[in-house]
Amino acid sequence: MYDKTISSAVIKRLPRYYRYLGELLENDVVRISSKELSEKMNVTASQIRQDLNNFGGFGQQGYGYNVEYLYTEIGKILGLDKKYNVIIIGAGNLGQALANYTDFERRGFYICGIFDVNPRLIGLSIRGIEIRLVDELEEFMKNNTVNIAALTIPKAKAPQVAADLVQLGVRAIWNFAPTDLNLPKDVMVENVHLAESLMRLSYNLKAAEESGESI
Repeated sequence: MYDKTISSAVIKRLPRYYRYLGELLENDVVRISSKELSEKMNVTASQIRQDLNNFGGFGQQGYGYNVEYLYTEIGKILGLDKKYNVIIIGAGNLGQALANYTDFERRGFYICGIFDVNPRLIGLSIRGIEIRLVDELEEFMKNNTVNIAALTIPKAKAPQVAADLVQLGVRAIWNFAPTDLNLPKDVMVENVHLAESLMRLSYNLKAAEESGESI
């Protein structure tokens, strides 16, 4: 079991390590040094070594890192050696886009249910998964194991829907609604606020323009 005091900054970098190592594997790279990896990721070699030392290190002095082994081990740290069932609440454009994204399955995340309140969408299928009424959610949860719920619904509805999901046993919520959720501490919430991300990009663009940097 890993130390729960590991910083959120380290945890946020792990998926990047995993992605870059996956690309190296696809290019048949067998081993890589922390210096070479740092050049690809724009993270210092020292930072990479410190990050990985939180979980055991994995490298050998004079050799570097075995790419396949490190990729596999980081996958285990991230829990990607397991299978997770995901439901999507909200079958609008964003919800449908998530359901159509096949790369999730490669990582062990399987969409098992899609729900909406719009009667015109009910009965339609996305990649073989039929859209159901939200009213059917409780019955669905009784008959299926659900690990993660993705919320792609208006912010006014998100708090109550999230609370209902917690009552039904969901302990991990992927929240795309532009609002903060006040949920019990044992419920994990990952917020993906698209507009905020775009505003950060806008700020950096404006700052670059005002400083006279070329874009």
